[in-house]
Amino acid sequence: MTGEDNNKDRIDVEIKVEDSGAAEPQNAPAPKEVSTLRLVATLAVAGALAGLLIVLVNLHTKPIIDKYKAEQLQLAVYEVLPGVKQYDTWYLVDGELSMTLPAGAKESEYKRLYIGRDDNGEPKGIAISRGESGFQDVIMVIFGLDPVSKKLSGMKILDSKETPGLGDKIYKDPAFVGQFFEGPLTPLVGVKIGAGKGQPNEVDTITGATISSKAVIGIINHALEEWQPILDKGIPNLPAKAASGEVAE
Repeated sequence: MTGEDNNKDRIDVEIKVEDSGAAEPQNAPAPKEVSTLRLVATLAVAGALAGLLIVLVNLHTKPIIDKYKAEQLQLAVYEVLPGVKQYDTWYLVDGELSMTLPAGAKESEYKRLYIGRDDNGEPKGIAISRGESGFQDVIMVIFGLDPVSKKLSGMKILDSKETPGLGDKIYKDPAFVGQFFEGPLTPLVGVKIGAGKGQPNEVDTITGATISSKAVIGIINHALEEWQPILDKGIPNLPAKAASGEVAE
């Protein structure tokens, strides 16, 4: 046998070995089908747990938040009624002022008026809160008023989400806020800085935040329009028990 024959036999053997070692194709396992009912049930359970968690967190934090808001409101009343040491809260019930609410009524459903008094129980001004839309969101304002002279005694923003650096100047700009403590006459009129005519009811708006500052002025004017018929009836005297300190503020 020649060398060429030996090489040919070797190649044939190698080819046969390679062919015999080839793996036979296998069928891939079929993917498991996920039950639609099981998927819906899983999502429902997850949603229920998330909802329960939200409820529990709300139940825990709401009393804390409500207490904080009440404390901030109390401080704001004293701030917009400078010099007042005590005040009483009155609710608008069926067109009349009342210190008490109907049985089972929710306090949040009734408009309120805060009457500041001196040590003898004489009224020294009123405070009114009101919220309306500003540039970004609702602006909540409280302001003090002398119902006799119709002049403001102060203003404070209770809540605002106006644009940082612009709209938030309605409570960060001391020049703007300070105007409301200088006794401007109502109803207020917003004017551009330097464009006023020296009228006692003019309030300079904020350059770059005209919408927000005009919103504050509008909120005060609208609140006075709403409350004027009630104020025209006169400020009520404290009931005997309240005047003696038996009724809490």
